[in-house]
Amino acid sequence: MQLVNLKVPEEQVQFLEAVRTGLGQQQGLFFPTHWPQLDCDTLLALPLVERSTRIMHALFGDELPLTQIQQMIDQAFTFPAPLQRVKGELYCLELFHGPTLAFKDFGARFMAQALAKAQQQERVTIVTATSGDTGAAVAQAFYRQPGVQVVILYPKGKISSLQEKLFSTLGENITTLAVDGDFDQCQALVKQVFDNQALVKQLNINSANSINISRLLAQVCYYFEAMAQVPAERRKDVVFAVPSGNFGNVTAGLIAKAMGLPFKRMVAATNINDTVPRYWRDGAWQPNLTQATLSNAMDISSPNNWPRVEALLQQGVISRAELEAVAVDEDDTQLGMRQLAADGYVSEPHAAVAYKALKRSLQPDEVGIFLGTAHPAKFKEQVENILGCPIALPPVLAKCQGETSLSIDIAADFSALAQVLQTLDSHA
Repeated sequence: MQLVNLKVPEEQVQFLEAVRTGLGQQQGLFFPTHWPQLDCDTLLALPLVERSTRIMHALFGDELPLTQIQQMIDQAFTFPAPLQRVKGELYCLELFHGPTLAFKDFGARFMAQALAKAQQQERVTIVTATSGDTGAAVAQAFYRQPGVQVVILYPKGKISSLQEKLFSTLGENITTLAVDGDFDQCQALVKQVFDNQALVKQLNINSANSINISRLLAQVCYYFEAMAQVPAERRKDVVFAVPSGNFGNVTAGLIAKAMGLPFKRMVAATNINDTVPRYWRDGAWQPNLTQATLSNAMDISSPNNWPRVEALLQQGVISRAELEAVAVDEDDTQLGMRQLAADGYVSEPHAAVAYKALKRSLQPDEVGIFLGTAHPAKFKEQVENILGCPIALPPVLAKCQGETSLSIDIAADFSALAQVLQTLDSHA
């Protein structure tokens, strides 16, 4: 599998090297130059693990044998992704049945397996930023893994307390940093780390955001799983609506379409941090200051994966008509949650953003699927306040709720982050 650095096209690598490296020169994202075409009718008749193994083998089977890829998938995808009917031909693809109750479990757990195959040195330091759910998924995927030190940056006070507790209470090889800033500043700090080649080499640094290609490709698999649960005669009418922050989830869905998955189109739903919808409408890329919202994991004004969406368009495998970008404000988010509840489906703000965007876009002859990216209980306070009904905590959340956060407060400053990293290295 040949991947090119989207900023420095001369830098071309294979899949395992891209996994090992994370980011390329000049903070460039690695991305394939072409896509295998799959026999989707055959694939969609298979179970999740077997199908996902074949998808991944088609992508990078030139580097790893089928048996190894199957082992990776077996260990990563140990939970379902059910398509839950809400009403009529409107469905939620529930991606929150993994160990940290969020869609990030698919990508983070697969990345842990891929990095184990790709890593040539004994020690690695994962430095990643989270707007909410990535932190827990990455922390759980690498927790107590020998030779791996994980450093997670997140915007202090801008994620839910239960999201934070899921990863900030672990300790051991997991270090969590509460940054005095927003997610975009956290993400910028991670990029600065990768620009410091001496530090990268010293600590053997990698990242677990969706900038790492292994996480992104793992997410492709659950779009196939969704379509496998749709009657064959209705698949060509499917419209996916994706709650969008860093745009990795949208990119994964478009990759699935580029490989032959026969859905109709995709709606990228943002909250009021609407850089992409404005760009899609006006053609001007003008990020505003990031605003805090109910859908905090989407509070991102400079989505890191957008260059990959542009690459798919430039490759000609996706057309502009197959992607719509819609912004949903706070009032509509709450309204969406109430409308879903009235139909007997309890959801949370991120899925509600996707639901409202889908309802605006969906035509009478189409099948609508919005992605449920996190369990409602992760946003217990917001959901209870908006819906006026209690939400029971799943055991994993109940367990961590009363535990003490071990996070370190730092300024949104690279020298502060570098100092933490050097301290970790001295204790290794």
